[in-house]
Amino acid sequence: MKFWLSAILTSVLFFQAGEAPKDKRVRCMIQMKNYDGEGAYIAVGLVDENGKYLKTLHIVGDDDEWYYELEEWWKFHGRKRTSVDGITGPTIAGGERTTFVFDLESEVLNKGYGIRFESGVENEGYYPREIVVPLDADIPNEKLECDGFIRYVRLLAI
Repeated sequence: MKFWLSAILTSVLFFQAGEAPKDKRVRCMIQMKNYDGEGAYIAVGLVDENGKYLKTLHIVGDDDEWYYELEEWWKFHGRKRTSVDGITGPTIAGGERTTFVFDLESEVLNKGYGIRFESGVENEGYYPREIVVPLDADIPNEKLECDGFIRYVRLLAI
């Protein structure tokens, strides 16, 4: 009996150790800088090591009439016109914040890929690369300062 119990336990541990890495669910919080003007449109996307968009993770701004203003993302999305239903939210203005959740496949970790934040505000400006967060095995759980309308982003693996 002890032999069989030991064999089963060893098998379970062996197979668990050999499991493929699991996908990651990520909670993202975006905090905007204080500014006057319209609400911001923000594209959050998965990019490869060359900065080329591979996938749209979330869009802040639900009026597709203005998506073309996010020029770099639009080059990717505008060609394919894939649905962004379910991954959009309202614009956010100066001083506001938003949170949302997205999933990352384990295959994108440790390959030089990143999460890119691109923002634009009507008549105020456009930032094609607010920040690109490298995708290592560990998602950084800290405030990541940005360059434009976004004060910082915070990512948390959940």
